[in-house]
Amino acid sequence: MGIFDKAKDALGEHGDKVDEGIEKAGDFADEKTGGEHADKIDQGQEFAKDRLGDLGGNQDDNNA
Repeated sequence: MGIFDKAKDALGEHGDKVDEGIEKAGDFADEKTGGEHADKIDQGQEFAKDRLGDLGGNQDDNNA
């Protein structure tokens, strides 16, 4: 099993923690920019969740 397979397995098992981390990172960035780029940060968060969800085997497209 390669490193990418292990990463996919970890994402599949801990997807909720990954989403939580993405949210915290986005909130931190939003705070540091004073909310000036909130819309772009939110877009980035959603993009990251979608892409990592695909890698983890998450087939649920209704995560919004």
